[in-house]
Amino acid sequence: MKNYVEADWLREHLDEKNLKVVDCQFKLGDPEEGKQQYEQSHIPGAVYFDLEKDLSGEVREHGGRHPLPDLHLLKDKLEANGISKDTIIVVYDGKEGAFASRFWWLLKYMGHEEVYILNGGFALWEQKGYPTDQIVPKYAKTTYIVTEAKDMLASYEEIKDIALNGSGNAVLIDSRESRRYKGIEEPIDRIAGHIPTAINKPWMESLENGSFKSRDQQEKRFAELDRNQPVIVYCGSGVTATPNYIALKEAGFKHVKLYAGSYSDWVSYKENPVSKYDII
Repeated sequence: MKNYVEADWLREHLDEKNLKVVDCQFKLGDPEEGKQQYEQSHIPGAVYFDLEKDLSGEVREHGGRHPLPDLHLLKDKLEANGISKDTIIVVYDGKEGAFASRFWWLLKYMGHEEVYILNGGFALWEQKGYPTDQIVPKYAKTTYIVTEAKDMLASYEEIKDIALNGSGNAVLIDSRESRRYKGIEEPIDRIAGHIPTAINKPWMESLENGSFKSRDQQEKRFAELDRNQPVIVYCGSGVTATPNYIALKEAGFKHVKLYAGSYSDWVSYKENPVSKYDII
């Protein structure tokens, strides 16, 4: 296994004692829908983690629209759901990939080794006719030990140094769709554009029909970059950049970081410049 598993594999291993399934279904703009979907139907034994209540922290002046959660609180929820450091975790969302990837990234950041994304998400699971239920499971409380992998996280100061001073040799990747990167439109944040020096690799291109593309395909997406060069990914709020993080690791990049606050954090500092393409 790499960073994801197929539905057939999960169906075969679903009853294994040391395996836990996590449902991260969510809909931006309608934060209650994901939990409602989980309550209506989910993979048997799955527990629910909410993007905004569990996988994000309190929104403040700076830090972005989905700041990283308090790891102590996330640790408590993992323990309450019977997850320990040696648990094999398979996480899924509808089929978007981004919400499951956010959970994956957080668990990797907390030092968890065996966490995998379900390729194709819940949509493919249902399409295959595999079992679902509405039971909210209860598990015996565990102990979870957090060991932060701080080399996975880029600080605001690092980004500022790259964007304003051209310091370091890291490549900054904007994971948003091209129209937002180019500054043609900006439906959410204060000002349109992108962080200076960033190149654009839309996160959606790391997936096809809800499944991650092959290693060869990911290598082609990033072919112009040196796999030994540090890379920092960002998006609007640190969620949809995570599929690109995984894609880069699949493509063999050794030094990849996430700017968790992302563009929404960058433009929360009004003095920070943004770049955009001239629209003729």
